Amino acid sequence: MRWTPGDRSNIDDARGRTGGRAVPLGIGGFVVLLLLSWATGTDFLSLFTQASPTESVGTSGDVTSTPAEERMVDFVDAVTNDAQDTWATLMGSRYRRTQVVLFRDAIQSACGAAGAATGPFYCPGDQKVYLDLGFFEELDKRFGAPGDFAQAYVITHEIGHHVQNLLGLGVGAPSRPGADSASVAIELQADCFSGVWGHAASANGRFEAGHVQLEPGDADEAIRAAGAIGDDRLQKMATGRVMPDRFTHGSSAQRVEAFKRGFDSGDPRACENAGR
Repeated sequence: MRWTPGDRSNIDDARGRTGGRAVPLGIGGFVVLLLLSWATGTDFLSLFTQASPTESVGTSGDVTSTPAEERMVDFVDAVTNDAQDTWATLMGSRYRRTQVVLFRDAIQSACGAAGAATGPFYCPGDQKVYLDLGFFEELDKRFGAPGDFAQAYVITHEIGHHVQNLLGLGVGAPSRPGADSASVAIELQADCFSGVWGHAASANGRFEAGHVQLEPGDADEAIRAAGAIGDDRLQKMATGRVMPDRFTHGSSAQRVEAFKRGFDSGDPRACENAGR
């Protein structure tokens, strides 16, 4: 995967801010707490109300960081910029640009406060994506989905929720879990929208500042990531059994199929019934 740094205009650097009560919302929003809940029988999703505060270290320019982390910030900016340019082309004036809010440990959003354990999420209240960069290490080490395009899949899935919100498709609306639930349908459509971006990035040939160009084999990383965080796989990791009535994001097979549907077609209309 080839990419070049941009101007970071797609980033809201909040790595020095603190947060409070945590609310899980996105692609990884249930992962750690859900595993703990299934493994112990305790509902950590409802008990997790206090996020650990971050150390006050400032914002972009004086934040305590490493060269590797700053490179990751540039990567998130490049992927976000490329994805937003893609959706602006597909949606025209209906598309409104968002930002990825980078934080450490905890953050206050318009949807409430969130901790790093909730994973990346999209908040419809302020129309922003929230991400603790440490999630990418979890994606690699804990869930076996390494690679830069696996990380891009996570980012563009959350931007997919932004697209849903702009189109009035019900993202953020309360929904009961279950294999046939509205929650699963929304998540699978966001997976498909991520694939739509991947199709454009593999074919558009753009390689100027702040853009991304996929290379052969990159899509396999996203497919592995989608399979790694399917509800059935996470349930088996935690309890040894699969409970479809508790699905919130879809099975591994559904998530892979949804991403591939968008990637193969490059057409958002193909995502209307993703996973069905």
